Amino acid sequence: MSFVKCLHCRECGREYPIEPLNACDFCFGPLEVRYDYDAMARAISRERIQKGPLTLWRYIDLLPVEGTEVVDLGTGFTPLLKAKRLGKLLGLDNLYLKNDAVNPTYSFKDRVVAIASTKALEFEFDTLACASTGNLAGAVAAHAARAGMKSFIFVPADLEQGKMVGAAIYGPTLVAVKGNYDEVNRLCSELADLYRWAFVNINMRPYYAEGSKTLGYEVAEQLGWRAPDHAIVPSASGSLFTKIWKGFNEFSDLGLMGPTRTRMHCAQAEGCSPIVTAWKNGWDVVRPVRPKTIAKSLAIGNPADGFYAVKTIRNTGGTGVSVPEEQVVEGIRLLAETEGIFTETAGGVVISALKDLAQRGVIKRDEVTVAYVTGNGLKTQEAVMGLLRPLTIDPNVNAFQQAMGGR
Repeated sequence: MSFVKCLHCRECGREYPIEPLNACDFCFGPLEVRYDYDAMARAISRERIQKGPLTLWRYIDLLPVEGTEVVDLGTGFTPLLKAKRLGKLLGLDNLYLKNDAVNPTYSFKDRVVAIASTKALEFEFDTLACASTGNLAGAVAAHAARAGMKSFIFVPADLEQGKMVGAAIYGPTLVAVKGNYDEVNRLCSELADLYRWAFVNINMRPYYAEGSKTLGYEVAEQLGWRAPDHAIVPSASGSLFTKIWKGFNEFSDLGLMGPTRTRMHCAQAEGCSPIVTAWKNGWDVVRPVRPKTIAKSLAIGNPADGFYAVKTIRNTGGTGVSVPEEQVVEGIRLLAETEGIFTETAGGVVISALKDLAQRGVIKRDEVTVAYVTGNGLKTQEAVMGLLRPLTIDPNVNAFQQAMGGR
């Protein structure tokens, strides 16, 4: 049973039917799914959720899909791990890692695409498409293959090779565009008007974005039906950041847990930090930048949800952290050496931001803190190749001992 009422404009409030639309034709504001929360509250319960599958589809009543025919790769309900060694190092007794790097295509993007691809089939599209900084490419190609759909994947030509291969294996039409992500996105916006394709992050964006809020649901459920005191989230477009906050609030409003007092902390790399810059300067408008960062999955210079991300930081008493480029790899290494998790560059940004917040006393020792790890490090091996310094020896004990002595 679906509790979806309509789409509505986040700016002027005008309502639209449930169709593949993403912008208000009156004020050009972004459209968002609106639900009948009163009816939802009467139907939903902790027990009903806990009887569901160990995937994001346990929250199907809170998602914008009809029926039970969904595109399912087993996405979601990923581990929430107590980070004892990293926490001890940072002086945090209640630090947790939400490891979304173990999803089917090794990033949180499987969540948003699961919803978008399911909705695309409901709208009778036969082609799935996207503009991507990398992780979305693999998720769209995989879900299209699962659903029996054709797929077109548009990416910047300088994308990491691992992410190119991770999309190409599923057989999409892979288009490498000579430009940055913002230029790729502009091209795709034009193509979405020419072709009847389901561009997951353009004409399907209102439904796609709802997948991210399941990262709020899961953390709250895994913490024993409560929200954390702090959440550190990597931000590119700002959508993930705002939707995790929305997920916490929906659980609270539906009576599934108590009040939400989470402080939301936005983590960006210094080479592309328009959201953090706007927050630090007290701007209401996020000024676009030209990305120049090692964290390519976060390299969106003109973030679609940037304004709402800044608003979320302010409303929650959170912060924005701009991580120096040289500290991104340090964050990757620190997480791997303390907790055995190999994350991509976006995760390195999060861990370095977490370290900064802990050292500055923004996060107190006993406060429950969740750092979101959203992608797998095998996708961005180029970033850490400098750490590869093996001992090369002849096959005898003497050679080993000499090499160890030199080290």
